[in-house]
Amino acid sequence: MSNMELLTLLELAHGRRELERPPSQVAARLRAAARGLAVAGRRSLLLIALLAVWEAAPRLGLIDAVFLPPFSEVIAAGWQLAQTGELYDDVCASLLRALSGFLISVALIVPLGLAVGWYARLGDLLNQFIEICRNTAPLALLPVFILLLGIGELSKITMVIYSCAWPLLLNTVAAVKQVDPLLIKSARTMGATPQQLFRKVILPAALPTIFVGIRLASASAMLVLVASEMVGAKAGLGYLIINSQYSFLIPQMYFGILGITVIGLAFNAALEALERRFMRWKAPVTA
Repeated sequence: MSNMELLTLLELAHGRRELERPPSQVAARLRAAARGLAVAGRRSLLLIALLAVWEAAPRLGLIDAVFLPPFSEVIAAGWQLAQTGELYDDVCASLLRALSGFLISVALIVPLGLAVGWYARLGDLLNQFIEICRNTAPLALLPVFILLLGIGELSKITMVIYSCAWPLLLNTVAAVKQVDPLLIKSARTMGATPQQLFRKVILPAALPTIFVGIRLASASAMLVLVASEMVGAKAGLGYLIINSQYSFLIPQMYFGILGITVIGLAFNAALEALERRFMRWKAPVTA
């Protein structure tokens, strides 16, 4: 028997098994899919209602359509930006700046937060400096960063790093300090080395709170990035918003705002998926 004939027989056997699958399994899958769609629909009701009000209010004259155009006109303006390629350039510029600053901040600050939380003397040494810096608003330092680093990419990425640093650092330090002392004592009693204690006990127990800091940092990254792009930028969603306002292209301005919201939601969804992957050991909370 040739290889092709063998492959054909295997495919037929596989198809026969699919056909012989009990109807109860198919029905269960259909019911699960229907329940998923119903849950998604219930969660989206408020959003759908808000978009419907947005579309209807200007058309009915309840709101001046010059200052708040209908949702469909905003989407049409975004489609025009996409066709000209301007939207692609702005989104790529913003994503590059936000992701660069965010990833650099995570790579630098999370290890620092682990060290500050684990070593009490280091925490005491840096505590006053951390308190001063975290209470200095990043946007207040925007002119300083522009003066020192110019109006190019470096100042914008540095602003993102600075704004992400403090939620990351504070949550990481708190995560390490809030680890149950009984877990640490039990691991030491069983002869765990300091490296094993940190890798097997401290880090897994601290991960949930660390991810809270990471998600807060992602929101701070987008907030500060948009503000920095409104000053001395030639591309980016912040530039699109401020330039559309100055040019009185109101639908484009609203589409830029929507674009930032969508990117923020995508960031958050990606981080939630990453969190679930890293914490598969954690038992789900049941109502």
